[in-house]
Amino acid sequence: MQLIKHIKNAELVISAAKKIQWPETTLPEIVLAGRSNVGKSSLINTLVGRKKLAYVGNTPGKTKLLNFFNIDNLYMFVDVPGYGFANTSKSQLIKFGEMMEDYFHYRTQARCLILIVDARHKPTQDDMTMLEFARYHTLPTIVVATKIDKVKSSQQKKALDLISETLMLKDEKLVVFSSETKKGREKLWGYIDEYCGY
Repeated sequence: MQLIKHIKNAELVISAAKKIQWPETTLPEIVLAGRSNVGKSSLINTLVGRKKLAYVGNTPGKTKLLNFFNIDNLYMFVDVPGYGFANTSKSQLIKFGEMMEDYFHYRTQARCLILIVDARHKPTQDDMTMLEFARYHTLPTIVVATKIDKVKSSQQKKALDLISETLMLKDEKLVVFSSETKKGREKLWGYIDEYCGY
């Protein structure tokens, strides 16, 4: 039987535009990435049991900075800008690429990447690029298929197979998740604790 994770304190530490603003901390960091409107903010809020820790909006592409969240002084969640939004300019794309290169290269306390995809759709080229980033930097990855409650039970295996095949998953974990029903929450926390050494 899985223990239910209870988070007492969760707060935004800083929204960092550049490396010099990154918080000085030794807490293990969990990077959360996914294309715009994939349910990243809802996933963060569900994981920590808060309604409005991470901004949930109807406008894709709201997050432009690296948002560092301190979770119970045990973990740091690093929420990165959503990618794949049609209105993103070329200069913003370059900036995003540089920001992620810097983070993956210099941030030694990064413990794992949570790559968030929508269970209803085939992962995009951007998702594959983000996974390759993590593989190149030997950062363990957990692929989280959100909005599984919106996929018919009879179609779920097919949807998950498509995600696995498209991303060519090898050692990466795959977790089905729903912010509505909290399905997958404890399993995901289990993997996070494993990678963080707890």
